Amino acid sequence: MTDRLPSTPEGIAAAAEILRIGGLVAFPTDTVYGVGCAAARSDRLDAIFKLKRRPTDKQVPMLVKDLHGVPVDRWTVDGRARALADRFWPGPLTLVLPSSSNGGTQAFRAPDHPVAQALIHAAGPLLATSANISGEPDTLDADDVLIAFATQRDGLDAVVDGGRVPGGVASTVVDLSVTPARLLRPGPVAREELAALLELGR
Repeated sequence: MTDRLPSTPEGIAAAAEILRIGGLVAFPTDTVYGVGCAAARSDRLDAIFKLKRRPTDKQVPMLVKDLHGVPVDRWTVDGRARALADRFWPGPLTLVLPSSSNGGTQAFRAPDHPVAQALIHAAGPLLATSANISGEPDTLDADDVLIAFATQRDGLDAVVDGGRVPGGVASTVVDLSVTPARLLRPGPVAREELAALLELGR
């Protein structure tokens, strides 16, 4: 059964404890509700894919409080990443960073929502994606989340009720694993705004 937690300090602390022990929690972001696990419990990614009925070959972004939340022992943060994060984080910009060791990549974003930020502060970085069944409409409040996963409530441990979120356009995605950088997905941060800070390929 899914717990419905208030977006109070006590509710955030309870959600953070659930995440620390490997549970899945849904929460509001600056666009839609997300669902995730603690980044330290990446072994729980399969549970997210199962809950969403989503193909396992799709990457899950890591949500961080700010650029300091990126594990620099594993992922490369260069001057381009610092410039973009300084200008657009927290906000609707996702940065794809290269691995410092194995040639892989990971997407990072700092959501501009006080509940998401509080949860990240309490639990550490989160591996999170939209809180909906893959291919179904986005969820914009806690009721939407509970309805979306009504038949799978054993798979979702809690939802933090932070009220209704605005929805809207998904974040802009920029790939910084290549030079020049590449715009992978247009979004709220315009190409012209990015190009003012770094070189963008076609």
